[in-house]
Amino acid sequence: MSANFIETVEQTAANVLENIADLVVGKASTLRDGTEHAGVVLPRDLYAHDAAQTEWWYYTGHMQTSSGRRFGFELVFFKRRTDLDRFGVVPLRLIANPLYLAHFAVADESRGRFRYAHRKSTGGVLDPPAHMSKKQFYLKLGDWTVREAHGLHTLRATLGEDLIFEASLRPTKPAALNGHEGAGVSFKDHGEASRYFSYTRMEAGGRITWHGATERFEGEAWMDREFGTWKTTDGQKGWDWFSLQLSTGAELMVYHIRDREGRPSSFSSGTFVDSEGLSTHLTREDFVVEATESWRSPHTGAIYPSGWRLRVPRVGVDVRVTPVLKDQELDTRGTTMIVYWEGSCTVEGQHHGVETTGRAYVELVGYDRSHEQPSLTAFLFGGALDQRWRSIFG
Repeated sequence: MSANFIETVEQTAANVLENIADLVVGKASTLRDGTEHAGVVLPRDLYAHDAAQTEWWYYTGHMQTSSGRRFGFELVFFKRRTDLDRFGVVPLRLIANPLYLAHFAVADESRGRFRYAHRKSTGGVLDPPAHMSKKQFYLKLGDWTVREAHGLHTLRATLGEDLIFEASLRPTKPAALNGHEGAGVSFKDHGEASRYFSYTRMEAGGRITWHGATERFEGEAWMDREFGTWKTTDGQKGWDWFSLQLSTGAELMVYHIRDREGRPSSFSSGTFVDSEGLSTHLTREDFVVEATESWRSPHTGAIYPSGWRLRVPRVGVDVRVTPVLKDQELDTRGTTMIVYWEGSCTVEGQHHGVETTGRAYVELVGYDRSHEQPSLTAFLFGGALDQRWRSIFG
């Protein structure tokens, strides 16, 4: 059977399914309305958007309980318009549009354990209720929620029936608008950009319940907000993203976008925020990231960098970033269809010649390539079945 015949059959099937999708759920939007490179406007851009293909609200933090137990957390909500997405010949908008997703992870530093869960909702009757408001800052996916009122961000998430996390976060600095013009427009490649801003230091407090025992905690958190419609090019096959909070009162965000060969793109960039809240845009030439170790996942076989030296001479930063746990890998093929490493880290080094410490979160995407051959079965059923809890907190 010739390849041309197979391609013809696939194209015919794709056309038929596209016509069915047009009739059932309406024609696909381009999701581009001419505002793709408009600057961030707050508080409006905290809220969900109609036209953005991809948007996320991303929180991480480093906490200590009243008994001295240390833990890091990641809580992120996603909304995805699926007008342009396909599983093979199947338009994804036949399944859901929009699609709601969320990840929650806890790194128990004191006990050396990592645990996570991920969820999705297509809006179906069997899915957890989901809502991401376009009129106020309110996110919900099942019993995981984020809301904002009077500058206070309130988070709630659970892991199974034995872990409940509730936190209140208040920004202590203005939002940092990431991007070369300070407007919150972050280019990923030529003509392809997101809108991107961060609350780089937030005072945090709350309660965490493990197996029925509740403790108060305090600490500091970070919030990233990114949204837009951009194409993934050959120059965007993965990224290494760092968020650092230094004891000098400064914060640093940098990322390497990597191409298929693992080379950093010239569109890699970052933001430095000084102790007073003044932001400085960093170009690819302003920083150097060197991996110092590596780690092979026993779950997926993917090999990740695991420890880094990060230098930013322009702002006097020279530090080492070290994971608190080697294994902080999340297999979310049942929701966002990727495997990635997202980890709590410590920081030690110098800032303008002064010894500094700090905490960080690092995200590593693209070291596992299974997302290049996504499974429709895993996507449809994996979110419900793959709540992979690697250990039970004692």
